[in-house]
Amino acid sequence: MKKYVAYCLGTFVGSLTLTPYALANASLTEAFQKGTTKINFRLRYEDVSWDGLEDSDAFTLRSRLSYQSGAYQGFAFAAEFDDVRELDDVDYRTAANDPLNPGTAIIADPEGTEVNQAFVSYDNFSTQFKYGRQRITLDNQRFIGAVGWRQNEQTYDAFSITNKGLPDTQLFYAYVTNVNRVFGEDNLIGDHDQETHLLNANYAGFGAGKLSLYAYLIDNLSAPALASDTYGARWMGRINNTFGYNLEYATQSEGGDNPVTYSADYMLAEGVVTLGKVTATLGYELLGSDDGVVGFATPLATLHAFQGWTDRFLDTPANGIEDIYATLATNLAGVQLVVTYHELASDVNSVDYGSEWDFSASKKWGPVMYTAKFADYAADDFGSDTTKFWLMADINF
Repeated sequence: MKKYVAYCLGTFVGSLTLTPYALANASLTEAFQKGTTKINFRLRYEDVSWDGLEDSDAFTLRSRLSYQSGAYQGFAFAAEFDDVRELDDVDYRTAANDPLNPGTAIIADPEGTEVNQAFVSYDNFSTQFKYGRQRITLDNQRFIGAVGWRQNEQTYDAFSITNKGLPDTQLFYAYVTNVNRVFGEDNLIGDHDQETHLLNANYAGFGAGKLSLYAYLIDNLSAPALASDTYGARWMGRINNTFGYNLEYATQSEGGDNPVTYSADYMLAEGVVTLGKVTATLGYELLGSDDGVVGFATPLATLHAFQGWTDRFLDTPANGIEDIYATLATNLAGVQLVVTYHELASDVNSVDYGSEWDFSASKKWGPVMYTAKFADYAADDFGSDTTKFWLMADINF
């Protein structure tokens, strides 16, 4: 398959001399000179208290350098480099199988310098082609995301196509050969080799909302137990400026060389009410289980955004997850405030997982965005009590 993709890309590049292009004929040198460079620094303190493990904290700085060239006959180049440094000389655990400080709570922000993105793109006829390491985020990132909360982002080595040629429609396809996970490429559970296909189609031409159809065929060569085929549909509706709602259904079965045969469903029903500066959300999310053997898996999702910020449910338990949640968000004197409550239980076998409260406050002063977050998980019949606290400053140049 890799050879086939390379062949297709080579054939496409070879045919460009026959393809008319409407943009100005800037030289290749001018395209690089007209590029844009961005610098980002993200300073963060994280404290974790996890019953049954030693407490852990980390003070880290992520430095990011990004470059986007101008276009030359439709071609462009982008690169992004990340460096994560530990500033407090405290050894903290960064992954589940890291031998450093066994029994210490995990903070998944390993030190290191990596290429976060590096790709060549080509734009023409409402279509963009990308080849190389790239960020991929689809819909609300429930299934395919960048895990942007962690200092070391998740990106994809892939060939992707995005087409917007049809009215109100976006079509996306990617063939992924490697996932660069948040644990870092030097970690034993770092990168995962893939032969994965991602397909997503969005249509926003309905007056009442937007429809998304998708097929995510994940063939994980490094961890076959994470291979799955997922097919689903998402409807993002709005009745008026006050009330909106989201409905989603997906079905999943084993994919690739997954040794377990299973079938599980995903369901979401969410209502959103906005009154002035206050937005209230009430939702029900189900990651189903196949009779307690395997739960619906989302290994490429931006998981921190779901089931609570303590990240106790990054892997779906075999009994599945039923999450009933409510969120209030508002802006008070320029401070963005968010509070969320989760009531968590299993899909089968009647296990009461527990509950979680999440709080955050963010405010921008000049070029710096300051954020404080707190999460508290109260365990019942699953896991153990966990609290996490963050202070963060994010600045862009």
